[in-house]
Amino acid sequence: MKAACYACVLFLIYYSTLKELYLQWSGEDYSYCWLIPFIVLYLIWEKRAVLAGLPSSPSWQGLVPLILGICFFWLGDLGGEFTILYVSLWLIITGLVWVHIGRQKMQRIAFSFMVMPAMFPLPNYINTRLTVHAKMISSQLGVWMLHLAGMSAYREGNIIDLGFTQLQVVDACSGLRYILPLIIMALLLAYWFRAHIWKRTALFLSSIPLSILMNSFRIALTGILYSTIGPQAAEGFFHEFSGWLVFMAAFPVFLVEMLVLKKMPPKEIKRGDALMFAGGDATATKNIKIEKQNKEGPAVKSFLQPQFMVSIAILLVSFGFSHGIEFRQKVPITKPFSRFPMQMGEWNGISEPMEPQFRDALNFSDYIIVDFTNSQGKMINFYVAYYQDQRKGESIHSPETCLPMSGWTFEEAGDAAIPLADGKSLLPVNRAYIQKAGTRELAYYWFPQRGRILTKLYQLKIFTFWDALTKQRTDGALVRVITPVNSSERLEDAENRLQAFTRQLVPLLDGYIPGKSLNPS
Repeated sequence: MKAACYACVLFLIYYSTLKELYLQWSGEDYSYCWLIPFIVLYLIWEKRAVLAGLPSSPSWQGLVPLILGICFFWLGDLGGEFTILYVSLWLIITGLVWVHIGRQKMQRIAFSFMVMPAMFPLPNYINTRLTVHAKMISSQLGVWMLHLAGMSAYREGNIIDLGFTQLQVVDACSGLRYILPLIIMALLLAYWFRAHIWKRTALFLSSIPLSILMNSFRIALTGILYSTIGPQAAEGFFHEFSGWLVFMAAFPVFLVEMLVLKKMPPKEIKRGDALMFAGGDATATKNIKIEKQNKEGPAVKSFLQPQFMVSIAILLVSFGFSHGIEFRQKVPITKPFSRFPMQMGEWNGISEPMEPQFRDALNFSDYIIVDFTNSQGKMINFYVAYYQDQRKGESIHSPETCLPMSGWTFEEAGDAAIPLADGKSLLPVNRAYIQKAGTRELAYYWFPQRGRILTKLYQLKIFTFWDALTKQRTDGALVRVITPVNSSERLEDAENRLQAFTRQLVPLLDGYIPGKSLNPS
């Protein structure tokens, strides 16, 4: 009954978080996460013989992760960050279990709770970075394997030219959806591997290069089969089957690796290692000293148990504050972007609509996309997305995440300061020199946030959380300007063009985005 009470309250508190988690699990990249809860339950069930011989002694120590989880909840809720909310949910569940079963039992099933965060998707920023790097490495190794097979292949970025066709190594082929499950598989095998700690560590770490190598082989195999069976090799059944083949072929490799490591010194293992990594079998159980009862006294099974009353009170108070008190004001845009001028000096603009699926995904309050051109035929794309309230799932999507997901790679990236028209102020921006399939562009982007100009995502989250508490505001915007860099012009020419345009643009933005957008953080 206590577990049911906790489950109901956690469902109410984390409803939107669990909804987002369900959506991410439904995607192909994180479909393996459906298995993680069952793995955790099995790891706990495996220790049933050990747990049966230990007393359940309620412990106030469990309040430490519980209260820390509540702090993370408010940080994630006010900052609009799902990853922090996932961590808070894990900490709260860990704390609640610890409160009721006590330290001794918690030590025996600690590994199960270490595996639990594997069910949470990576933050978009980390996911994108890993995808880009894994995609490049897999492409390079795939071309090398094609050369070994005697095939002619040339790589430019993530495009592999086979002469008779081109293969594009997209995000889905980066190998990340195989790396993460293989890391989890290696972690579980290392847990059950009765060997010295360095052997288990080596087994676990080998999962990363192995998954990249297997994915590179998959890319090379696609190129080889393409020459015989055609485009079907890169799509449909063959494409999906090759993905499963990568994963299944890794398992016997791990087994061979374990056999080799088993024969290497030292062959004996410490008693402490055996207890920690044994799967709860009879041998491990006999070595455990069963304590009669600790000084905290017998477990109280009624709802009047102090630990239960305190824990449920903390959760109910958090639920009441999160749903009963409004920590954010919805600040409307000063003027709709539909009224933004289509002429700025020598620049004439044409407004472009965004496709409905992208509007729905981005969840902004207002936006504008304009293609500006001048008399020389030079073009600058201008984009603003405004959010009157940055809640979970309604926060700003940085180009640092979105551009790589669209196939763009960053040749240069860093900070820049643009001198403004008054000759005194500097506008801090992110500067990115990007390329995609031979096309190169220069981009500036920044985040006007309630009187500040921010350039980093971590600044965005910190100030959103702080301003929600102190100003009851979380409104903000993303501004991005981007211009093509033609093969016939220098990068310096595109830089000067984009800076001159930005100097004209910034004063106009103050009439649309609430707050003075020229005040850097």
